[in-house]
Amino acid sequence: MDTDYPMLNESFYTRNEVVRVAKDLLGKVLVTNVDGVISAGKIVETEAYSYLERACHAYMNRNTNRTQVLFERGGTAYVYLCYGIHRLFNVVTNVAGIAEAVLIRGVEPLDNIEAMTRRRALKKKNYSLTSGPGKLTQALGIKMEHNREWLLNKKVWIEDRGYVIAGDEIRESARIGVAYAKEDALLPWRFFLRENPWVSKGFNNYNL
Repeated sequence: MDTDYPMLNESFYTRNEVVRVAKDLLGKVLVTNVDGVISAGKIVETEAYSYLERACHAYMNRNTNRTQVLFERGGTAYVYLCYGIHRLFNVVTNVAGIAEAVLIRGVEPLDNIEAMTRRRALKKKNYSLTSGPGKLTQALGIKMEHNREWLLNKKVWIEDRGYVIAGDEIRESARIGVAYAKEDALLPWRFFLRENPWVSKGFNNYNL
């Protein structure tokens, strides 16, 4: 596989528009190097979060041991446990001191699919492989040790492979699972590729 694609640089992440970054991440490729095994998937679904709204873990600048990473510079990984089971991978954005991040909700598998399938304990590749935030981290080998990882290192990173995403391919909706955020739960900050089966609410039950 070609590993010479350019990584996204720091300036991509440190922009002060988390919604724009969430959209721009669609079509980019999330890559991991776990024990020398490189796996990758094209990002097809994201969600934006900001300290200004209730769905964000750092709402109103809440700074705890868990959320401290959100205040680091854009380009830092934020990995946390959901329900004590699922590891969710987020990309911290904006400059240091401003808590914003993008959750990666779905990827389309590209490289080392056999390894990804094995990590997920699936008998064969199907749309449940990476069509959800907990599924994709398991498939890519992302663990809690990747929390606070700098995304310009060669452990976990995002690169540009030249996929062109037309504006009419992008759909938006309210984010998933954040009803507790009251009116902020209605913000249309979830972005995904139209008719892509690897989106978390896509055609997950269809085998390939």
